[in-house]
Amino acid sequence: MALSYEFSIGSVRARETALFNKTDLEQLLVCKDVGELCTMLTDKGYGSGDDFAAIVESHMKDVWAYLRSVAPDFAIFTPFLIQNDVHNFKVVLKGTMSARSYYTALLLSPSTVEHQVMIDAVEHRDMRALPEWMQAPAEKAYDLLAHSGDAKASDAVLDKALMKEMLRFAQDFRSAFLKEYFQTTVFYNNIKIALRAARTGADKNYLKAALVRLDGFDRDKVTAAAVKGSDALTDTLSKTGSYGCKQAMEAYKSSPSDFEKFVDDKLMTLAKESCKRSSEGAEPLLGYYLGEEAQKKALNIIYSGIKTAADREIIRERLREIYG
Repeated sequence: MALSYEFSIGSVRARETALFNKTDLEQLLVCKDVGELCTMLTDKGYGSGDDFAAIVESHMKDVWAYLRSVAPDFAIFTPFLIQNDVHNFKVVLKGTMSARSYYTALLLSPSTVEHQVMIDAVEHRDMRALPEWMQAPAEKAYDLLAHSGDAKASDAVLDKALMKEMLRFAQDFRSAFLKEYFQTTVFYNNIKIALRAARTGADKNYLKAALVRLDGFDRDKVTAAAVKGSDALTDTLSKTGSYGCKQAMEAYKSSPSDFEKFVDDKLMTLAKESCKRSSEGAEPLLGYYLGEEAQKKALNIIYSGIKTAADREIIRERLREIYG
């Protein structure tokens, strides 16, 4: 019998209650070492394994298995899965070019392209098995890395293609939430690219190749400012009202990590406002998935802080908005 969104939403609402809330994170923060953190996670029913990475991996495997079992149309997760496709292509391409056999350990799952298919495409330089949107950018990225060794330019081609495909999918799926979510994502990806380019002295040609045109983002103005340097760029962006950019740049002036936190929190706020309040369609399932991803990021921040013996207040300040 075909699944209905009515059933799926009821299921995912019940599952949401298992997501960690702020009280849970506070309990994890008091762990004296990584071993105690791992024990507490498994005691709470979050994954299983011999170390932190294994525990998180086992939990996320369960999450994806659940989503596959409950989603009436699993294609709603495509714009998230193709991010792993692009990551995997980069890993395979660089691993192949440098003859590093251990790169397969860096491949991510789930994805829309099987790992061996990706490996064969690169090793035989035959991109026809890849999704249509990815074929030409993959060929160009291969050519750039093979002939110039310019990994940054190679990555930029793939990242731009990914951003354009995420926007296209969100538009075609006709979800107001997905459209706003990925427009915001691409806007801030553009901003991050421009900020890095300004710091490293990248030229206009690189920015033209890397930045995606988007409503509310003046690519020409941002490019002109970025080639002048960081001060000129931050001044220009501070006058940009789209997507909360003015507030984002205030955070950036405080520190790059504050800027990253601002962006993550903005995206999570979108998910909470749109998906938690929705009673129909795909949004509740998408919100739950994004909640799991936010939870994973919070756990990684706590793990890294405990591992490096960082002050608990500093770890707490680094934590993002969560869905639970």
